Amino acid sequence: MLNENVKKLLKESMWDIATCSDNEPNVVPVAFKDVTDDGKLLVGDVFLETTLNNIRKNGGKLAISVYDAQNLEGYQIKGTAEYVTEGAVVDTFKAMVEKMFNGAATAKGALIITPEKVIVTTPGADNKKVL
Repeated sequence: MLNENVKKLLKESMWDIATCSDNEPNVVPVAFKDVTDDGKLLVGDVFLETTLNNIRKNGGKLAISVYDAQNLEGYQIKGTAEYVTEGAVVDTFKAMVEKMFNGAATAKGALIITPEKVIVTTPGADNKKVL
């Protein structure tokens, strides 16, 4: 589902995660993230309380926006997230966060996101195209 252009942009750029619950939208940038070889998206939970509450209330549904501000290439990824609090993924994010914040913060868990739809947001002929 994630072609090489999408994977490259996901690895190189910041992501914004959008959720909604009780008719109240929420969007947050995420810095602690990764893409697995099999196309899952990983997000370390450092300050995601509202996002996690919204995910619990709406069956895990969320959207991610990723883009390159220089050339305007972008994608929206809709999917379902699962939250985990232990395992190799969480250990990796804990190490990353603790190093960046010199031990003053840590990751509490991780979102494992299964993409269900990828939509082109790049201006031009392919805008709104589903990959």
